[in-house]
Amino acid sequence: MDRPYGMLFISRRNSARSLMAEAVVNRLGAGRFRAYSAAVEPAEMADPMALEILQEAGYRTDGLRPKHWRDFTGPDAPILDFVFTLSDTASREVFPDWPGKPISAHWCYPDPVAVQGDEWQKRHQHGETLSALERQMRAFMMLSFASLDRIALKKRLDEMGTLDAMPPGELRPSQPAIHGNRT
Repeated sequence: MDRPYGMLFISRRNSARSLMAEAVVNRLGAGRFRAYSAAVEPAEMADPMALEILQEAGYRTDGLRPKHWRDFTGPDAPILDFVFTLSDTASREVFPDWPGKPISAHWCYPDPVAVQGDEWQKRHQHGETLSALERQMRAFMMLSFASLDRIALKKRLDEMGTLDAMPPGELRPSQPAIHGNRT
């Protein structure tokens, strides 16, 4: 391919997990992948803790901000090869036929912003979400895109979004977040 693979991550508010996914792909993708993120119902601003966790992990956060998915449908929108929903809310949204006919999959991650409890519990969940996204994006980027036809690639991406896709004990898509205070 003569350009990077374009990826769009959509969550409910585009304030934490989808921004994290965007940052992870843009760093780990090493020019082979270009990621964007958007929301069904964009937040007013990015979650400060998500940005802090990303910065602490060495990710660039400049330019990370909530955006609506419609921003990626116009004639000037980037070419997308993959569209991933990261929340159940986003997965229920009716999206248009994206330009370029990207392959889509649902990889549900718990919303770290929704965690109740002490600051350490919130930071822990943000860190766990970032770590899980890093693992999943590394696995995704290792796929042999040239050897998989569109149907096989779609099947593989759907499999990667299930609980069985990652080793036991790791935060995976669809795994519930930590809620409440520990006693």
